[in-house]
Amino acid sequence: MKCKIIEKATEMFLKLGFKSVTMDDIANEMSISKKTIYKYFNNKELLISEGTMMVHQKIHDTIDAIVAQNHNAIKENFEIRKMFKEMFHTLDHSPVYQLKKHYPEIHDEFMCREAEDCNMIFRQNIAKGIREGLYRENIKIDSYVKFYYTLIFTINETTKSEKEVFELEYDALEYHTRAIATPKGILELEKYLDNTNL
Repeated sequence: MKCKIIEKATEMFLKLGFKSVTMDDIANEMSISKKTIYKYFNNKELLISEGTMMVHQKIHDTIDAIVAQNHNAIKENFEIRKMFKEMFHTLDHSPVYQLKKHYPEIHDEFMCREAEDCNMIFRQNIAKGIREGLYRENIKIDSYVKFYYTLIFTINETTKSEKEVFELEYDALEYHTRAIATPKGILELEKYLDNTNL
């Protein structure tokens, strides 16, 4: 029952907003008593925290599956971006923006988890692109990881509209790739830019 509550609550939080969904709303949606929810969660904040952990795990399981397909480094980044778009395309408001605004402590915990995993993913992608001759050999990997991470998460934390988030992330991915690509990498990038819809 606990997992079902987390899944339904998280679905509602993402669709309707973390602030607006109440424990009563969740109980009504699931046709259970509010007392049943409080049996597992002392308060809404705990439920949100558990929900963000579930979303974090789902995102990174999907990213791992994409990486396992062994695309080249540039295509891998576009596939990951496509995954985010498909996962959150029905949302009006950025979940990260909402968390930061209404539940800053949960937001900070979420960002700490994301920082560690995302930095590793970005670092592995750059190293892979260098091996493939798509990214320049002489780049400072740690610096570019930090640049791209800061860019992506600033977009998510400061942009209210999820549609605008997708558009800005698309531009950020092009910006990041052009900054580190070899001539061969630029040709590969242009191929995806020509065939990718916002």
